[in-house]
Amino acid sequence: MPARRLPVRKTREVLRLKFELGLDNRQIARSCSIPHSSVANYLKRAEAAGLGWPLPPDLNDADLESKLFPMAPANPEIPLPDFASLHAQLLRHKHLTLDLLWQEYKQTYPEGYQYSWFCELYGRWARQLDIVLRQEYKAGEKMFVDHAGPTVSVVDPDTGMVQEASIFVAVLGASNYTFCEAVWKRDLPSWIGSHTRAVEFFQGVPTVTTPDNWKTGVKDPCYYDPDLNPTYRDWAAHYGTVIIPARVRKPRDKAKVETSVLIVERWILAALRHRRFFSLVELNGAIGELRVQLNQRKFRKLEATRERLFEEVDRPALKPLPMAPFEFAEWKTARVHPDYHVEVDRHYYSVPYPYVHEKVEVRFSEKTVEIFRKGQRIAAHVRSAIPGQHTTLKEHRPEKHQDLAWTSSWMVDKGREVGPATAEVLQRIMEDKKHPELGYRSCLGVLRLGKRYSNERLEAACRRAVTMNVCSYRSIKSILENSLDREPLTPVEIPVAHSEVHPNVRGSGYYRKEKEEVA
Repeated sequence: MPARRLPVRKTREVLRLKFELGLDNRQIARSCSIPHSSVANYLKRAEAAGLGWPLPPDLNDADLESKLFPMAPANPEIPLPDFASLHAQLLRHKHLTLDLLWQEYKQTYPEGYQYSWFCELYGRWARQLDIVLRQEYKAGEKMFVDHAGPTVSVVDPDTGMVQEASIFVAVLGASNYTFCEAVWKRDLPSWIGSHTRAVEFFQGVPTVTTPDNWKTGVKDPCYYDPDLNPTYRDWAAHYGTVIIPARVRKPRDKAKVETSVLIVERWILAALRHRRFFSLVELNGAIGELRVQLNQRKFRKLEATRERLFEEVDRPALKPLPMAPFEFAEWKTARVHPDYHVEVDRHYYSVPYPYVHEKVEVRFSEKTVEIFRKGQRIAAHVRSAIPGQHTTLKEHRPEKHQDLAWTSSWMVDKGREVGPATAEVLQRIMEDKKHPELGYRSCLGVLRLGKRYSNERLEAACRRAVTMNVCSYRSIKSILENSLDREPLTPVEIPVAHSEVHPNVRGSGYYRKEKEEVA
């Protein structure tokens, strides 16, 4: 390999010490901490380039280096390797090196270029490619995902209202094969759904998926240990990929997708600027047509297309898709209530009673609800859409609770410790429910109001609730919040209908007489 070149700053210092101060080579070498042979080499190159001291003021570092190290032309008598073929092989085989390719080249052309010139010529060829085609990614290794900045307007044909659709973009690192689609929202279900449709479009799964630090997918964008959304983590586990988010304020980590987003904006969104869409399906149909054209368009400086590179490079290296697509499910953290239930969308699901007051994780999909404690599943239920109801498994109750009368009586006894009116309210709350256990939560809420407002005020509020026949947690809470329990309690008098007697008021005898005549 060629020796490492000195920094241009140090090269200027060598020339200054030699021509301005007149030091010999060894003194210059000690001053600059470099070998004296390097000093002699640089002075010889400066002489050959016709450089003296002081250097021309308009001579920048790049020009100085090019004069000292002029690029020698390739020998036309020696055959050049097929650099495009070598480039494709390097992309296709992640363990392949230039050293091995050079050895194979020398077997075919024994009089060919040596290794250093082989690498130099390959580097010159690679630098001629567009920046978007400078491949540094192995086959099937990475998929980059992001949202485009611009949106597309969709008009509701019935109301005329305009809604903006966001554009999701996914691109494979090695081939630049691009997937894009329109979605209504940038929320978690849309994010996961777009990922699923992307890997189905690619007909395989990459080793690494690199997103931006969207809050929907990355809860905490820590450099050392980013915290992913649990649903996003489940998606990655289902498809056998790993999520490695781009670093914060490091756009080069996702330069591939940034460039692809720009290409999608220029070649797809710009082409649709004069069209009006009336549904998301219609918009995605138009995007799909232009997406095919984009992937089949030839690169400017490479005799290939994204589609061809995908078929030759990425697709054979992608992992196979799982048998079934990912089932979307969300996660939440909950604490088990005293009645050994947790709440999901206002419906209550039971867990084994020893976990009362424990913090658990709930995974809920469209069909199921699963409760986990420290990574171990402790309960599973069929999801219900009925709000305010309970789904309870008998085995989750303690033995004493198998007979619901014991719990009902316990609730009433706790209310009797506050006062008779409180016990009456608790009794009525449970009687109003289809099953007494459905009222336990409301009963506990009523009892806790005594800790906040005092048992004396709670008893007074319950007396008013019994009198007014409004025995519910919300009613008693409202009475206490508005201090109605401190108001004098007067019985409600129900006025007698039609207290005035006049000829137009018909009594019961009128209808009795009419029936007798008919008979």
